[in-house]
Amino acid sequence: MNYNTLIYAVGDDGVLLLTLNRPEHLNSFTVEMANELVDAFNTASDDDAVRVIVVTGAGKAFCAGMDLSIGGNVFGLDEDQLPTTQDMHTRLDEQAIFEGVRDTGGRVSLSIFNCKKPVIGAINGAAVGIGATMTLPMDIRLASDKARIGFVFGRIGVVPEACSSWFLPRIVGISQALEWTYMADIFDGHEAQRGGLVKAVVPADQLLDEAMKIARRIATERSAVGIALTRQMMYRNSAQPHPMAAHQVDSLAMFYTSLGDGKEGVSAFLEKRPAQFTSKASEMPSFYPWWE
Repeated sequence: MNYNTLIYAVGDDGVLLLTLNRPEHLNSFTVEMANELVDAFNTASDDDAVRVIVVTGAGKAFCAGMDLSIGGNVFGLDEDQLPTTQDMHTRLDEQAIFEGVRDTGGRVSLSIFNCKKPVIGAINGAAVGIGATMTLPMDIRLASDKARIGFVFGRIGVVPEACSSWFLPRIVGISQALEWTYMADIFDGHEAQRGGLVKAVVPADQLLDEAMKIARRIATERSAVGIALTRQMMYRNSAQPHPMAAHQVDSLAMFYTSLGDGKEGVSAFLEKRPAQFTSKASEMPSFYPWWE
């Protein structure tokens, strides 16, 4: 895949290394980058050559936030619009709303959320504003010892975006989420780890190796369909008001995976050998996507 703001590179190990690639601008976020990220995650979701996605930044930053040097409305919004709550329900995909009103970071987060592949964030440097919130729908986050993270929206008079009011409290708890967004401070990886945002803080020169180590284990030792279902079950069922909703989906998912990779997995366990899973995320069971 060829993009202007990203590098999309799939290895023989099934790991897609997706690199934000505006290093001369600290990988600052633009509408073009948003559109390319959405396309990249949608493409990877159905590409059986991709088993896991690792996201990082080129150069010394992960993403230093929105590119504030762009003329006009820096967020790419159409100031002639007067959108209503109803518009967001009934006109969400109309061009005027899609291009002129919808939060670009939110479209990226939703594309990550809907992706069938596990996503690992390797935060190699500054991750500020959208640079921080775009990592929230990623499943595992690692930070380098040079990472600087900030939910800094309050400093410029706007609000947390990219669906972060849904993701951040679920990851770190509502009190920590509110503190970080109220204070709008920039903090290091150790503070992020203390608050539960990142799994670990590692030396900068080891960050990508650590992320790839996790990615390769998932890519080579797990069922593609089992992982895709697990990812969506965790995110969607955890937001349901009653466990019965999870039971209904669990039952279907267990039934269909037991017919394919499940049989191979049981045989491999009994025969004390590595499993050879053959399912493809491009060929999901008939009940998927169950939420539509």
